[in-house]
Amino acid sequence: MSEPYDELAQLGSATVFEASGREGLIDLDLHQVIPGSRAAGPARTVRCGQGDILMVHAAMDQLEPGDVLVLTMPEPEPIALLGELLATQAKGKGAAAVLIDAAVRDTEDLRELGLPVWARWIRVHGATRTEVGAIDEPVEVGGATINAGDALVLDADGAVVFAKARLKADQVRGRGALLRHIRAAGRGRGRIAWAPCSCTCMNGGAVLASSWSMGACSEGARHGGPSGR
Repeated sequence: MSEPYDELAQLGSATVFEASGREGLIDLDLHQVIPGSRAAGPARTVRCGQGDILMVHAAMDQLEPGDVLVLTMPEPEPIALLGELLATQAKGKGAAAVLIDAAVRDTEDLRELGLPVWARWIRVHGATRTEVGAIDEPVEVGGATINAGDALVLDADGAVVFAKARLKADQVRGRGALLRHIRAAGRGRGRIAWAPCSCTCMNGGAVLASSWSMGACSEGARHGGPSGR
């Protein structure tokens, strides 16, 4: 991983979700194949044919180091879109992780391989390899739209998507500072809330307010926030 993805991975899905104004939740009960794993990276989206892995094979040629491979079908069903062989290829290409809105299999082998995988189901049932789909087109997973290049953050709590437009180079420093602020505030037990501010910050004019600290917008300005009590 690289900046800002390594920071997003360390902060975790829950913190990024709160910092995003509670947007981007991938609302699924996901199996975390490797306990304790966490990852973040740009999405490489794949829409497979129904019950088919032809496009997963095609996507291997387009994977770049650090990508999070996102595997979907028109209708989610418990058919394995990833097993040991494809996972080995993905790791060889430098994939950061795989998110599957379908099933995964060969899970013991995947744990030994060390590629972080999150899947909706674990099933033996394999897929066909005949149906054409699409790569790098928008997909919907767990009620969230994922576009190619959007940042995905995955850990034991689940997964969230963070729009690539919010990761522009001139915004990363401010967003990182805000995330660190939220992480620090979250160590306590007070309430964390969003309060309006007058600046033009990337959070649309919102700052963090908690029982222990003043709000901080993403441009670094200081604001007096409510006590939260």
